Amino acid sequence: MLHRVARVTALLVVVMSLAAPLARAQTAAPAPTPEALAVARELVTTIHLMDQFKALMPAIMKSMKPAIVQGRSDVDHDYDTLTPILLAGFQARFNELSEAVAIVYASNFTPDDLRGLIAFYKTPVGQTFLRKSPIVTQQSLLAGQKFGQSVAADMRQRIIEELRKKGHDL
Repeated sequence: MLHRVARVTALLVVVMSLAAPLARAQTAAPAPTPEALAVARELVTTIHLMDQFKALMPAIMKSMKPAIVQGRSDVDHDYDTLTPILLAGFQARFNELSEAVAIVYASNFTPDDLRGLIAFYKTPVGQTFLRKSPIVTQQSLLAGQKFGQSVAADMRQRIIEELRKKGHDL
């Protein structure tokens, strides 16, 4: 379960921050078969992937806010005003993302594998998994952020200690 959440999260990050390199990589890779692409599109629809991304976008915007606002009240207000506009703009482009994700799935799974995934997601357990995926993804992102902050703080302290042992005044 976490593997899928991590995959969805990673995909979102890649698509959002590296759209041009992703497009170049897709054009360089051999195109998936029409059958695989058709089944992959069905999978993307079955798993409500675009709905999952739509649910994640407000959390992503919220998580970016502190780095952009940096405690400035005027920027805070403007950020809040812009957020719905930006979210609507992203949602207008989700068909592009849907097709890109279908290509990724079609390039990595056989049509039979994709059909098996579709069959699973149509089961009651698969449907429960899909309903809970957005909240699990958000919670996983928060856990990852906290873990990353903790590791960064520990690393910083250890680096300072090691450099001090070498005679550096930090």
